[in-house]
Amino acid sequence: LWETPSGLINSIGLQNPGVQHFIDVELPEMLELKQKYGTVAIANLGGHSEEEYVEGAAMLSESAVDIVELNISCPNVKVGGMAYGVKAEAAGEVVRMVRAACKKPLMVKLSPQAENIPEMCKAVEAAGADAISLTNTFQACAIDLEKRRPVFNNIFAGLSGPAVRPIALRMVWQAVGAVNIPVVGLGGIATGRDALEFIMAGAAAVQVGAANFANPRAMETIADEMAAWMDKNGVKTLDEIRGCARNAE
Repeated sequence: LWETPSGLINSIGLQNPGVQHFIDVELPEMLELKQKYGTVAIANLGGHSEEEYVEGAAMLSESAVDIVELNISCPNVKVGGMAYGVKAEAAGEVVRMVRAACKKPLMVKLSPQAENIPEMCKAVEAAGADAISLTNTFQACAIDLEKRRPVFNNIFAGLSGPAVRPIALRMVWQAVGAVNIPVVGLGGIATGRDALEFIMAGAAAVQVGAANFANPRAMETIADEMAAWMDKNGVKTLDEIRGCARNAE
């Protein structure tokens, strides 16, 4: 991890103990939280080949998770490491294969490196996605002045946090206008007002990532701030303001 004035750069990748360990050890803890807070359990699935995606999706399909989130920002080893999320054709193909193996609702997490966000959204919708989430981290670079070299061995790494929020919001706006399935917004959300911007752009829900590093209770704070704004402005449900900013189009 490398902190910037307006976010975090990470080169952690998708390190994890595997799908079976998640199902056996981590999912039971998630299900306890699900019951306590009345929410849903979502599993984020990555892979480096179509076969890995399909195998993981099939395993999760038989588990107690409510939704499978397919992370297509992973590099495709068959095409020289280019991420599945760059080209709409490659994304559509892997989503089709996973859809055939997965009985759970399928949400596809998009990369900001996609060549064309609206076309990418349409491709994964046509391939069977039930929802879309975006955006993943943006490629960035940092230099260590004392060592006089890039901070990360791979040189480029993923930027998240407030710096990316206006760009992520633009991409969510484009996605909502391109498809007829729910769009979940993420990217730099750190306050209730941030989250409400995404809702007004048409997002069905939001996700929070980097803000949790600065404040482990960030999601509670964001929810409280959203509720306070709604009370102040006489808004009873998010549906009253969802997509309202699009009326200006």
